[in-house]
Amino acid sequence: MSSGKVLLGVLAGVAAGAMLGILFAPDKGSNTRKKIAAKSEDYGDAIKEKIDDFIASMSEKLDEVKEEVSDIAEKSRVKVEKEV
Repeated sequence: MSSGKVLLGVLAGVAAGAMLGILFAPDKGSNTRKKIAAKSEDYGDAIKEKIDDFIASMSEKLDEVKEEVSDIAEKSRVKVEKEV
């Protein structure tokens, strides 16, 4: 299983546990709804941050691969020119 799926599963479990804890807590409905809204906003922000980090990481890796391919292509071009 990929680490992305594991991370998503853990985040979903934490979110579900937090929601159940809030729903079963002895508190007024309006307070519970406020807590749910605040928690969902927090989780949304955390997920957005994780996605942004993932995209930045993948972009960085893509740049590295492009550079490596460019280096290999240049070496191959030089080698072909020497042989011709």
